[in-house]
Amino acid sequence: MVCASRTVADLEQTAAGVRSRGRRALVVQTDTTRKEDVDRMVAAAVEEFGAIDILVNNGGRNLPVPIMKMRADGWDKVFDVDLKGYFLCTLAAGKVMMERRRGSIINIASMNATLVNPYDGAYCTAKAAEAQLTRVVAAEVGRYGMRCNTIAPGFIKTQMTEPLWKNPELYRRWEKIIPAGRFGEPEEVAAVAVFLASDAAGYINGATIYVDGGTALTGFNHDEIGMSMPQHLQL
Repeated sequence: MVCASRTVADLEQTAAGVRSRGRRALVVQTDTTRKEDVDRMVAAAVEEFGAIDILVNNGGRNLPVPIMKMRADGWDKVFDVDLKGYFLCTLAAGKVMMERRRGSIINIASMNATLVNPYDGAYCTAKAAEAQLTRVVAAEVGRYGMRCNTIAPGFIKTQMTEPLWKNPELYRRWEKIIPAGRFGEPEEVAAVAVFLASDAAGYINGATIYVDGGTALTGFNHDEIGMSMPQHLQL
């Protein structure tokens, strides 16, 4: 397994978890918005493991600002990480997969690819673009024995959503909105990724699988979102 991101400390922690399970892990510090970094990471992966079978694009950046208050450089920062990074990694790793005529690419998007959060305009738009990138790539590489699919998580207990699930009052309100009645666990997203990477998903290509407890079915309550936003960002 190759662990790649900008923060070495986080990479080392992930790699340690992989190694504790008796698996090999390579840490490659990578800024996925830079083509030279991505190419170096892919080359290191091939040198260490001989091939690339699975690519999980899981970079993410969010600036919770309404569209009409978003600066152009803020928009670029979100799209550089959330979309350009996915493209660059798909391009570099995908070419290795095409030569072997096999491989699975998994893009981690969000239920925001479908839902509209008025406080996260750039993020919603980038996530929708990720889902469309998945479909385009899937159609292009299917003849090479490759697959490309999207996972669209909902409210998962991660650092990004920590202000919500660690606030008892906010969490109780969201429990009533999410059909499953709770936030998801990271392991529940990982389980879907393992499935999509496996031969059991061999005939699934270009799909978006929601891991959101049903939230995409019911939609957001914009008033609830607004209550959790800083006052200067209120619509």
